[in-house]
Amino acid sequence: MSQHFSHAEEHIDGEMLKVEVNLDDMPGEWLGYVMEKLFDCGANDVFYSSIYMKKNRPAILLQLLCDSERLDEIKRVLFTETTTFGIRYYPISVHRLERTFHRIDTKWGSVTIKRGVHRAEVVENAPEYEDCKEIAEKFGVPIKEVYRVVWEKLRDNE
Repeated sequence: MSQHFSHAEEHIDGEMLKVEVNLDDMPGEWLGYVMEKLFDCGANDVFYSSIYMKKNRPAILLQLLCDSERLDEIKRVLFTETTTFGIRYYPISVHRLERTFHRIDTKWGSVTIKRGVHRAEVVENAPEYEDCKEIAEKFGVPIKEVYRVVWEKLRDNE
């Protein structure tokens, strides 16, 4: 395995916001579209949870993390692309691990591994989904088998 590039050092990002809206009258088909729009305008993460609102109405809680400087654009997307009438947001700190990227060879080809480093120690390894997906499609093998082989290789290299 050889390192091919790395990200910034481990740090606390104190300029983040958590933004959330409740959506009880929006078709589920729109959620993926909205997620893409939010990522396109700078959201760091977007996620949905099922919730129940007043009168026991089923709904979706859309939450996202973004830099505070992106808030106006995020609000524009939420107000124009969803059915919400209100947006909640509040400051949040995010502790980010240092990230390094490595390649590991498998019988199908190379897969990128993202490593999380905390206080100079590797604490997390994550195979890149797109690499695993490409191998699964190219070789007609289940993606869970690609991940199994990658995890096995990682354990052997520890």
